[in-house]
Formats: sequence, C-alpha cells, structure tokens
Amino acid sequence: MNIVFISCTFLVALATLLPLSRNPHWIFRGMDFPRLQISLFAAILLLAMLLFSEPAALSWALMGITALCFLWQFWWILPYTPLWLKEVKATKKDNPQAQISLITSNVLTPNKNSEGLIRLVEKYQPDILVTLESDQWWQDQLKVLEKAMPHTIKCPLDNLYGMHVYSKLPLHNGEVSYLVEEDVPSIHASVELRNGHHVRMHFVHPAPPSPTENEESAERDAELIIVARSVAKSDQPIIVTGDLNDVAWSSTTRLFRKISGLLDPRVGRGMYNTFHADYPLLRWPLDHIFHSHHFTLRHIELLPTIGSDHFPLYTVLTFNPIKGVKQNGLEAEKEDHERAADIADEMEVSKNDVPKPNT
Repeated sequence: MNIVFISCTFLVALATLLPLSRNPHWIFRGMDFPRLQISLFAAILLLAMLLFSEPAALSWALMGITALCFLWQFWWILPYTPLWLKEVKATKKDNPQAQISLITSNVLTPNKNSEGLIRLVEKYQPDILVTLESDQWWQDQLKVLEKAMPHTIKCPLDNLYGMHVYSKLPLHNGEVSYLVEEDVPSIHASVELRNGHHVRMHFVHPAPPSPTENEESAERDAELIIVARSVAKSDQPIIVTGDLNDVAWSSTTRLFRKISGLLDPRVGRGMYNTFHADYPLLRWPLDHIFHSHHFTLRHIELLPTIGSDHFPLYTVLTFNPIKGVKQNGLEAEKEDHERAADIADEMEVSKNDVPKPNT
C-alpha cells in the first residue's frame, strides 16, 4: 500500500510542479489544464491515506505533500466557483437597446451537424455568432443565417483555423489578420449596438501547444499578449472572444487579463467548461469571453452539444458603463509587463500589428 501511495503522491507532486516552470513546451503548459482533475485526485488520495495508512513519519509526509498539492491546485480554480466574489456585476433587467448577445462555437471541421448549430441560433437569437474551425462546407451550410444576420466576415479554411462572424448588428472596419502565424487568422471589427455605441471586438483562435501542432506555447501566448497590450488602457468598449486554446486559470490567461484590464464574467459564477464535450471527466474552459468595464452580465450559459468536441458558449452582456465603472479585474505589476514584452519580442510581434477597428 505504501508503494501505491508513494507513486500517487509523486505523480500529484510532479503534475503540480511542472506548471511552475515558464518553459513553453507543451508538456509543461499542458499541466495548466487539468487542475480541477488533479485537485480531485489529490483529495481522494488524501482521504485514502487517512483511512488506510499506518501512523508513521512516511505516511504523515506523504499526506502533507498531497495536502499542499491539493491546496495549490484548488487555489487556481477557486475563482471559477461560486465561492469567489463575482468580478462582473449582474444585469437584472433586459435592455435590448444596450444588450449584445453572442454565441461562440468551435464547430470542429469534420463535424457535419450544421443543423444543430442553426437550431441553436434560431432558438437563442444571438446578435453575433462566431464560428471557429469553420471551412467552406460550413460557410455554405450557414448561408441560411444571413437573412437574419446579414453582416458577415468570412475566413473559410480547411486547416482547423477557419473563422466566420455573422451579425444582426452592423459591423464596421472588419478585418481578417494573421497576427503571429501565417495560417492562423483572427477577426477584428467594430460592432454598432442598437443604441448607437460602437464596441471594439476581437475574435481569436490561436494554435495550442501540443505534440501534433505547436510544440511550444510561444505562438499562442504571443497572440494573446499583443491583443492584450493593444486594448490596454483603452477607454473604448471592448470584447474579446474565441477559442483561446488555454484555460481560464493558466498563468498566460491571467497575464492576458492583467495586461488588458478586461474582465471575466465567469469569475465567481462557474468554470463553464466548453471542452471536451465527449468526456465528462476531462473538461476545462477553452472558449472564453472577456470584456471591458463598460459591460455587465445578463446571462451566460453552455449550450447543448452540436456534435463538436466543444460546447457552444452563449453570453448576453449589457452596455452599462455607469454601473460597471467600479468593476475591477486583475492588476498588472511591473514584472507582468516585462514578461508580456518578452513574450511578444520572442515572436517578433507587436501590439501595433493588432487592428483597432473603431479608433
């Protein structure tokens, strides 16, 4: 039994220690993802040791290490539980003139259930639909949406990084950009709300660190950071959404939030794990929406599966800068700005590469 406990404690400790390194290799960065799963495993292991270990110095040492690992892992995910103070205030009443609703959906290119997504759009009636991994086939199937959502920006690709935006609201100065990698697009536009205010929007889908794509996270991190630096200290209403291929609690996404000053409506509400739709025990939040203090939250919800490996994410925000002015996110320190500069410099990219559609 001691051998089992020693082996399990070693694995928990290794999984906890690896992300502490800033090494961009996918093995290190991949351990940012399953913090919920690791914390649950550590809790079960700790309970088992309490029940079945004999009182001895080794047992107490193993329990101490496991307990520290559990606390460390749980600390990262705690903000994404109802135990934490909400970062974004709730909107209690509908205000259609000031609202903007979005469905963000990674459709999975080989998936052919376009009817599932179309039914969700017809049911929830979002102002904006953004699709990730959408190719020419998906573009052809979603053409039926253009009668109700006539404003579009299309970038069909067959490399798993195609992207489309469909909108009921007018889009101005729309632009498709390849910020870091020549085959990984992002879309940028100014959206005009019904009350006449313009919202600067960035739709992103950087490539993940993985053994089958980028070996390191440098490309993903650089794209997120230059977008963050581009919107930092802006007094414009801003929304950034998409499949970031990073979890909400990772050091990179936290750095994005610190540098950008944008808020996360999930903080204090839940994780809203959008991936993997097929494996309930292996889920984490990869699809995100961040926004400036100009908005409060009316609603956020995971939608039913459409056959993709991602669940669609539905969000309704209310433009309410008076109520939202006291909302505060994460604060950046000097070392955060230095780290952000290093990440951008390593990939030789700049915040000036990011379009600013409504400036």
